[in-house]
Amino acid sequence: MDLLFPNVGIAMVEVLERFGCDTAMPVKQICCGQPTYNSGYIKDTQKVMHNEIDALLSVDADYIVGPAGSCVAMLKEYPHHLALDPQYADKAQILTDKTYEFSQFVYRVLHVENAGAELNATATYHRSCHMTRLLGERTSPFELLKHVHGLTMIPLPHLENCCGFGGMFSVKEPEISRQMVDEKVDSVLSTEAEVLISCDQACLMNIAGRFNRRGEKIKIMHLAEVLNSNVDPARITYNTDAALVAGGGTYADQNI
Repeated sequence: MDLLFPNVGIAMVEVLERFGCDTAMPVKQICCGQPTYNSGYIKDTQKVMHNEIDALLSVDADYIVGPAGSCVAMLKEYPHHLALDPQYADKAQILTDKTYEFSQFVYRVLHVENAGAELNATATYHRSCHMTRLLGERTSPFELLKHVHGLTMIPLPHLENCCGFGGMFSVKEPEISRQMVDEKVDSVLSTEAEVLISCDQACLMNIAGRFNRRGEKIKIMHLAEVLNSNVDPARITYNTDAALVAGGGTYADQNI
């Protein structure tokens, strides 16, 4: 985030503070540990988990919010990986219980319906595997995008397909990964959208990179950037139907 997508971090903080949140970013945090864990370095990754827990719990915060579905999904798995750790098992559960992905937090905790944003463009949305299949969030981004003034959302064909990145998968299986991202690029191009939106920077980096190598052009945006675009506070509304927010919305494809 800080090295490749600092603009996303800034946008996320500005959106959260607009809705009354006090934000802090502990400098001790580094990585959630997913890359090394997925590479098989289970015991070594526990040290990374310990560091992340210490960093994130060093601030007496009510909630922990992350801008990447994949990272948040990893944080949610800490209690399982540290269940037998006498020093960190309880801390891992405390961290997990108050951790949310950005769109989840805005929609389900703050109950924001319309963030007041405006983006005059046609766009399509890519759902990341980790956010949907591991974190289980399939609705919040769509509900928030639905209320962005001037934005026309075009459904992405084969929405459930992976972009082919998968962290170390793209390194270990580059040929398969390339075919998968080519399928994703073709699907995006078929929509003729001007903007590709996602809640996971890793996916955006992978897809944008393939667009570039193929000589194709598209603007990529994280949801936080969209919700921070040309904001008019007069447009901001909240969803008072707590059952709908908690239940995951109304999209027919939410179980894919």
